[in-house]
Amino acid sequence: MREVAILTFVTLDGVMQAPAEPEEDFSGDFKHGGWARPYWAEVMAQVGEEAMAEPYDLLLGRRTYEIFAPHFSEIGDGDAEAAMMNNATKYVATNTLEKLTWKNAVRITGDVPAEVARLNEQDGPLPQVHGSWRLIQTLLDHDLVDEFRLWTFPVVLGAGKRLFQELGVRKTLVRIKSGTTPSGVVMGIYRRGAAGPVDTFSP
Repeated sequence: MREVAILTFVTLDGVMQAPAEPEEDFSGDFKHGGWARPYWAEVMAQVGEEAMAEPYDLLLGRRTYEIFAPHFSEIGDGDAEAAMMNNATKYVATNTLEKLTWKNAVRITGDVPAEVARLNEQDGPLPQVHGSWRLIQTLLDHDLVDEFRLWTFPVVLGAGKRLFQELGVRKTLVRIKSGTTPSGVVMGIYRRGAAGPVDTFSP
């Protein structure tokens, strides 16, 4: 058995849309793409140590796959982060892409929640969801997220796709790890389940 974790960058008002690049996602007339860029280097160092150091699989929506695939394929395996991404198994939820060109990419289609539930019954590395807003909403709706790895930025946008935008039920989570970066980005890792000691990360 394995579980699903989401790794997400969010603003103080919960927006997760287009953190990395201005042209990443204009849907909904979103004009604030790239809002996380001023904090990028120190945050990615923390992400690499806290959430991506161990082997993992990726669970991606179509749009995020289309952003990630050419970027990390072009960087190649000479870069440690890119090598981890390239060599991970990528499970891509899509009903439109017929052929996936990124190495080790596997198509998930049809009943995505059922396919993810079947995936969790197998042995293997932890599947992490990066980006993939629509997929996350589907997973939340079917109670398929076991861990939330959140980086909250000191930014307020007022509009955009929010992490818990479509959540229709109350969830109670347990914080298992926390930390900050010098510029004030807050890391919080949360799980479902019983409370226990909280680890902290200091840069």
